[in-house]
Amino acid sequence: MPTRPESWPPLSPGERSVAIEVLVHGPLSRSEIARRLGLSPGSLTRLTKPLIESRLLVEVPEAGGGPAGVRQGRPSRPLDVVADSRYFLGFKITQDMVYGVVTTLRSEIVARHDRALATHDPAEVVDVLAGMTAELSRGRPGVAGIGIGVGGLVEDRAVVGESPFLGWRGVPLAAPVEERTGLPVVVENDTAAFVEAETWFGAGRGLDRFVVLTIGAGVGYGLVLGGRRVPYAGDEDRGFGRHWILDPHGPLTPDGRRGSAVSLLTIPNMRYQVRAATGRDRTYEEILASAAAGEPMAARVVAEAGRALGTLVAQIANFVMPQKILLAGEGVGLMEVAGDVVAEAVRDNRHPRAAPVGLETRVSDFHDWARGAAVLAIQVLVLGAAPV
Repeated sequence: MPTRPESWPPLSPGERSVAIEVLVHGPLSRSEIARRLGLSPGSLTRLTKPLIESRLLVEVPEAGGGPAGVRQGRPSRPLDVVADSRYFLGFKITQDMVYGVVTTLRSEIVARHDRALATHDPAEVVDVLAGMTAELSRGRPGVAGIGIGVGGLVEDRAVVGESPFLGWRGVPLAAPVEERTGLPVVVENDTAAFVEAETWFGAGRGLDRFVVLTIGAGVGYGLVLGGRRVPYAGDEDRGFGRHWILDPHGPLTPDGRRGSAVSLLTIPNMRYQVRAATGRDRTYEEILASAAAGEPMAARVVAEAGRALGTLVAQIANFVMPQKILLAGEGVGLMEVAGDVVAEAVRDNRHPRAAPVGLETRVSDFHDWARGAAVLAIQVLVLGAAPV
C-alpha cells in the first residue's frame, strides 16, 4: 500500500484562485497574478504566504534574466507550482483493459502501466486497480490521490450509475478502491475528465469557448464556455451521439438510431456495416486501408462517415461558435483517409462567409484519457476545486 504524503491544508477560495492561476498559466510574477485576479498587492501577499509555506507554490528565478552576476534593479521572483511535490494516478477503464498513468501536479505523465481485464466483476476490477496502484506507486512516496475515468454515467464522483461497456448499474467504485489503496479517489465520466485536462493543460487552455469531440467506441462531446466545462445535468454520456441525426436515410445499425452520429461514426458500427455487406469481419484499420486502396464497400462506409463527421463539426460550429474544436479518440484515423470529404462537408454546412472552423485533430491513446482522470484528482483532491 502506498504511503500517503502529508496533505496540504484546505485552501480558501482566494488561495484556490491564486493556485489555479499559477498551476495553469505559471510561472507568473506577482504583479501579473494580481492583474489577472483583480487583487491588491497586499491581498495577494496574504493569499500567497500560506501557499508558499506549504510548498504548493515556490519562488523561481525569472526566465531570461540578465547576464550572470549583473543585477538590474530588484530581481523578480515569479511564482510557480512545485510540480513534482506530489504525484497522481489516473486510470481509464475500457471494456477489456485498464490503462494507468502517474502524473505530476502539472499533469505531466512520468510513468505508464496497463493491465488486461478478464472480467467485469466489480470486485475483480477493484483488485486490478489496487494492484496497478501498488505498481505505479512503487518508489514514489508522494502519491496523493487517484482519478478513475469510466465510459458512462457517474454519480457524485463515486458511483458508476450506468456503464454499457462494463454492464454496470449503481456500482460503488471510489469507496472500495480507497479502502484497498489508502488513497482518496475521484471517479468521473471519462469524456468529462478528458475535457477538464484539455481545458486546463491542453488544447483549450486560455480559450473562452472550446469543444471536445471524440470518436471511437462511442461519440463523446464536451463543451467549455467561459473557460469552464458545461455540465450535462446528470445526462453525461447518455445518448448524445445516438440521437444526433446526421442523415435520416443513413444506415441502421444495432447501436444508435438510423443515420445517427453513433451509427455512422463509431468503430463498432462501421465494422458492422462492412461485415453485413461482405460477410467478412475486418478491423477498423483494415477498413481504412481498404478504403484508401479503393475497395468499394469500405470506401462507401468511410466516405459516409467522413460526410457525417464534417456535418457534425459544422453543426457544432454553427450553434456554439467555438474558438476551437478538438477532435480526438481512437477513431481519428478517419481523418487520414477521409479528410477531404470531412472538409467538403464542413463547407457545405456552413455559410460561405463564415469564419473557418478551428479544428484540431489529436492522435491520442487511452493514456491521454487516464491523464484526464489524474487531472480530476488534482482539481478535486488538492485544490478543492469543484469542476462541474
